[in-house]
Amino acid sequence: MGRTRTIARRSFLIGSAAVLGGVAFGTYLAVKPSENPLTESLAEGEAAFNPFVKITEQGITLIAPHADSGQGVHSMQTALIAEELDIALDQAEVSFGAPDPAYYNTAMANDAVPFAAFDEGLAARSMRVVASSAFKILGVQGTGGSSSTPDQYDKLRAAGAMARETLKAAAARRTGLPAEQLKTENGRVITPTGEAIPYTALAAEAAQIPPVTDTPLRDPAEWRLIGKPMQRTDIVAKSTGTLPYGIDISLPDMLHAAVRINPRQGGELLDFDAAKAEAMRGVKAVLPVTGGLAVVADNTWRAFKAAEALEVTWGPAPYPAEQAEHWEAVANSFTPERLNTTWRDDGDVDTAHQGEVITAEYRAPYVAHQPLEPLGAIIRADANGAEVWSGHQLPRFVQMQVAAKVGCEMEQVTFHNQFIGGSFGHRLEFDVITLAAEIAAQLPGVPIKLTFSREEDFAQDYPRQIGMARSTGSVKDGRVESWALDIATVSSSVSQMGRMGLSLSGPDAQIVAGAWNMPFALPHLRVRGYIVPELAPTSSWRSVGASTSGFFAEGFFDELIHAAGADPLEERLRLVTRPVHRQVLEAIGEMSNWGSDLGAGRGRGLAMFESFGVPVAEVVEVTDTPAGIRIDKVFVAADVGRVVDPVNFENLVQGGVIWGLGHAINSEITYADGKAEQSNYHMAEGMRLYQTPQIEVRGLENGSHVRGIGEPPVPPAAPALANAIFAATGTRLREMPFYKHINFV
Repeated sequence: MGRTRTIARRSFLIGSAAVLGGVAFGTYLAVKPSENPLTESLAEGEAAFNPFVKITEQGITLIAPHADSGQGVHSMQTALIAEELDIALDQAEVSFGAPDPAYYNTAMANDAVPFAAFDEGLAARSMRVVASSAFKILGVQGTGGSSSTPDQYDKLRAAGAMARETLKAAAARRTGLPAEQLKTENGRVITPTGEAIPYTALAAEAAQIPPVTDTPLRDPAEWRLIGKPMQRTDIVAKSTGTLPYGIDISLPDMLHAAVRINPRQGGELLDFDAAKAEAMRGVKAVLPVTGGLAVVADNTWRAFKAAEALEVTWGPAPYPAEQAEHWEAVANSFTPERLNTTWRDDGDVDTAHQGEVITAEYRAPYVAHQPLEPLGAIIRADANGAEVWSGHQLPRFVQMQVAAKVGCEMEQVTFHNQFIGGSFGHRLEFDVITLAAEIAAQLPGVPIKLTFSREEDFAQDYPRQIGMARSTGSVKDGRVESWALDIATVSSSVSQMGRMGLSLSGPDAQIVAGAWNMPFALPHLRVRGYIVPELAPTSSWRSVGASTSGFFAEGFFDELIHAAGADPLEERLRLVTRPVHRQVLEAIGEMSNWGSDLGAGRGRGLAMFESFGVPVAEVVEVTDTPAGIRIDKVFVAADVGRVVDPVNFENLVQGGVIWGLGHAINSEITYADGKAEQSNYHMAEGMRLYQTPQIEVRGLENGSHVRGIGEPPVPPAAPALANAIFAATGTRLREMPFYKHINFV
């Protein structure tokens, strides 16, 4: 673990300097309680106990500030508050709330430090304090990195408890009874005589007393909601088609917009003729926007058709025009000059590799986000500022981006966050937001609803990073002895942060995410990351760097184990060093009945990978049929420390597996003449319903920290499938998408 210690020492020095400097922002600011944004609009008789709970005579309002893109965090946040507040899930109105620094993301800050999630050493803990303080002071409110549950798990329960105890204090003041003699149940304070006082009836009195902050959280044995199967708060509305998404919003006097942006992303608009478009029915204007043109019309369809009618001449792409050139750039990046850093260097790999060495090269392509809800935003701008309706994962950055485009202060931008119909990372980007702001700025006072066509979405998407891995390894006496893993990808972090006007400081951990900190103690192990010069722009994609490094690492690890003649599960169990990861492996072995005979033409594949602090093991079972590979069943074991909602947990895991398998089989983005060749779903298929296997899920709770599960099931899916196909057919798949090499049924 020599290199790991070096990184830790260096980071500790950086962290210590920051701490001694007052966390670089001032110790006072780091520990100062956040202002409560709900107090700004309180009327007489209304109580806001903290930034998350407001009670009036009319009802209870809860603030769930994390964006919901289908992963269920809106319901999860409600449940965490309701557990301690003693209300049912349907007793409160739940809002995303207005963007505010009070809703900064603690867990996202913790993942921003260069330490493994399981590292509880002094250096790691010190740096997490520094990062969390920075995120608090900067007010970084964000949803992503499977951080919603770990961020809110303690905060929201504490918020509910504070409100509950303050309401009891108000009831004590009214009745003259000691607060210790009062109980709460179903949104009411209960006296020893059985009198039930609704919370709403106590709001005015609660507003007159200081909030009770000394509120121990309840013992898990008393929980009514957490850990129990729940019906999500949005499920009825979604099932009946009544839940409004951003695309459903309509405002009086609203006009509709579509865009034609240079499909060679970042290229210029050289010339255009808008005469045909301007003459079409319903068209109000053709306007310049960054990289292209916008058409404003009286409905979306007419805007789409007029945008298609624009005659345009586009400039060249600022990146290689052909896909082969992209792969060449990746292949040429395994050089000392492109070395991002050596993340792990145990033993002496070079000496161990002097005998017979196993080598392999793995590839992962660009892949689109392709969320089901088309990208869109409504913006109305005037001299007083701007108002925005859309769904986004970084609401305060939305305010900043819009303010810059319309020429106002950030505080003059009001953002109404909406439910999101899928993101997978795309709603961390701002393209639709900034383009809508540019259009709205040119038509002051008019609400502009910009909607991307599906083709424009594919053309302008910032896909997952392209990458390649080169591995060498050796085996000895039936065991894996050594492994050198070199990974080269473009940096989605650099690309994404650059569009936000930010820069990456230090090595990019996403290039080797989950690979450098794998929980296996090989005698000789080295992991290096190489940064590929920027090619096509890229962005965060569900599980980010782990989505590629998981395939690279667990695919080749299976090759080494096979070369050693060892059992894939037993060899991992022999090498695993962390108890939580061992328990995950043991669970998956039990679930899948590992080692039993599947019969002729069938195979099992195993992969275990950690992302966002969550170890996930998956076993895929396949059958080699005359028509191709059929995926029969998938077993998944994951440890998140605490399963808040078993039903949603299972659904998220199943969805992550389907997402991971479908993209491994079918999906890629390729470039020709500087443009993405794939324009719609028919050219970038996910997994078909008839291909979807039975998926059995087990959630473990042995970890010391609560984690999220939206992304971690994705990385093991591709290597587990590839390893299963090898077990069934002897064909080793080292490149995604797999359909290029094998048929699936």
